[in-house]
Amino acid sequence: MVKVPKQVDHAARRAEIAEALTRLTATRGLEGVSLRHVAAEAGMSMGLVQHYFKTKDEMLLFAIERRSQLYEEGIKARLESGEVPSTPRSILRAIIAEILPLDERRRGDWLMGVAFFIRSISDPSFGVALTDGVPQLFELFAVLIRQGQEAGDVDKSADAMHESTILWALADSQGTNIVMKHRTPDEAMSTVDYYLDRLFGSAPAAG
Repeated sequence: MVKVPKQVDHAARRAEIAEALTRLTATRGLEGVSLRHVAAEAGMSMGLVQHYFKTKDEMLLFAIERRSQLYEEGIKARLESGEVPSTPRSILRAIIAEILPLDERRRGDWLMGVAFFIRSISDPSFGVALTDGVPQLFELFAVLIRQGQEAGDVDKSADAMHESTILWALADSQGTNIVMKHRTPDEAMSTVDYYLDRLFGSAPAAG
């Protein structure tokens, strides 16, 4: 009998390595993580990890790109499931909830972002990878705010791009407060709701 070679899901292997890197970065920071550490965390040999990523920087850049992809997939899944009402306010709230460190998974993503931010100060290539999707996110916020204006829920005089910048700054500050344990996730989301209520009126928050 001819033995059929086992099919290897290379994308899944790369994802496993990225997840291991995220977990380690959340506790050690980037400088405390090596290819060997990641291999041990992922339950793989050093040689296998190096088969997929020749250098630590290559692995790090893949991880940050995958992080952005997972954000998009998480938001899309919530919207498609019908969990989130298809109103501009509810969609904005869902995006912010996906970004904030409200649970262990999102906390790890947030801390990895912080670690990449620190690294980007000395290595601009990391800064580019970290902020690559931010302009598009700002524009998405602005589009949703404009839709609210068209529906009569947002004041016509509001500057959509300025409001989107404020919303991003609000999310950034609340995420830091959660991680530093200055505020609970519920308190942080309450502040997000307060801002959205003022922007959109007193529409009920999504659950």
